Amino acid sequence: MSLAKIYTRAQVGVSAPQVCVEVHLSNGLPAFHIVGLPETSVKEAKERVRSAITNSKFLFPEQRITVNLAPADLPKEGGRYDLAIAVGILAASGQIAAQQLANFEFYGELALSGEVLAVNAILPSVLAAAKVNRCCYLPLQNDQLASLAPHAHRKAVTSLESIWLDMQGQQNLPVNITYPHDDNVSVESLDMSDVKGQEGAKRVLEIAAAGGHNVLFLGPPGTGKSMLAQRMPSIMPTLPADDALETASIYSLTGQHIDAQNWRKRPFRNPHHTCSAVALVGGSSKPKPGEISLAHNGVLFLDELPEFERKVLDSLREPMETGMVTISRAAQQVDFPARFQLIAALNPSPTGHYDDKRATSDQVLRYLSKISGPFLDRIDLQVELPRLSTLQLQSEQVQETSKMVKERVDSAYDIALQRQGKVNAMLSNRELAVHCKLDESEKQFLAKAVDKLQLSPRSYHRILKVARTISDLNGHADISLCALKEALSYRAFERLISHLTRY
Repeated sequence: MSLAKIYTRAQVGVSAPQVCVEVHLSNGLPAFHIVGLPETSVKEAKERVRSAITNSKFLFPEQRITVNLAPADLPKEGGRYDLAIAVGILAASGQIAAQQLANFEFYGELALSGEVLAVNAILPSVLAAAKVNRCCYLPLQNDQLASLAPHAHRKAVTSLESIWLDMQGQQNLPVNITYPHDDNVSVESLDMSDVKGQEGAKRVLEIAAAGGHNVLFLGPPGTGKSMLAQRMPSIMPTLPADDALETASIYSLTGQHIDAQNWRKRPFRNPHHTCSAVALVGGSSKPKPGEISLAHNGVLFLDELPEFERKVLDSLREPMETGMVTISRAAQQVDFPARFQLIAALNPSPTGHYDDKRATSDQVLRYLSKISGPFLDRIDLQVELPRLSTLQLQSEQVQETSKMVKERVDSAYDIALQRQGKVNAMLSNRELAVHCKLDESEKQFLAKAVDKLQLSPRSYHRILKVARTISDLNGHADISLCALKEALSYRAFERLISHLTRY
């Protein structure tokens, strides 16, 4: 047979479109051509494949070899196509039986010795192959991560020769090697009981975890802002398996380590304030996910918020609303999921605190004006953390553990899911009218409060969402006046600005 057709997968964002590798051998002067919009790394596969086939004791055909990577308009990059090209050449030259190849997909980079090396983005490829009921030949180094994909059929290989032995029936490879997976998140080393005092901030984190709300901590240095943020994942609801797979797929794109023993742990990302908009949102000429996508289904913590460039922070505004970021380049447009919970922290003054008399009100306002109003509009909970006294720091009073807080969060989270199928922070305006109804007296109270604080319509809707979450935590079917008052109390930034502009 002089023509063979092999299936593999490309990488485009978190999707894995099918690529058909067609190999044709024809008479003529020996040559090796790869067509189908290959990048430089794919063109270099010619030398890797030639050496791998020869060093694996196979015959490299001395004919005109044409390899077509279809579809031709899809850019191909990386060494992930090496294995498919090599198997296609062996099949076209009759060294591998080609009858069953339509039921398999091949991923892997080849070393010159014929060894099959690991590739990135293996999880989206295996998930896509499972949907069309194909078995995957993939590198052994990628197999443990690929085993997270349900209903997938996998054969882990170490060399080109092992594939030949398996297809010839001489040495069958095991299907779906099992690895120890723990579907339960392991005990967190960081626990809420480590935080002394700051009961108001702990309450805010509990509300945020139950309703999926964004949080802003204001306070002088040493009040525990970073400490609280780092413990947020320990009280968040357990990540569902489908969402955990989506997050793991994003990490597999970048080749970052995924702990298979604790793969359902929510991610926590803490980028430095010097990071660029591309590092935070994603991008480059070949679009890659940024920090907000790596924080998908988890927490994005931005410490020292005013130290970030304003344009960097404003680039978060759309992803915070939609849970998705679209990166457009001349060659392609790629969508990455970015549904994260933002926890931001800042000192209320460039000197540490606005009451330390080391900075004027104008200096403090200039410092805080680095954060735009539309960005702050998207933060539901704003709380000021007081400086702890020495007695509070020395207190030996037993604090609530993360496990105790998480039980209340899980209960409120389940109530929201049963009522509307999503967390309260994701409610649309139309759904707010259904699930966040207010009595007439409560409507009047909220209207007066919003007018007095001069809040935007977006802030009005976010107050309703927070009040809905507070009522769920309290076990109330309707939003009470107390819940509305508590939700309105979490507007510390507006109160700070009002205090500074009073005179």
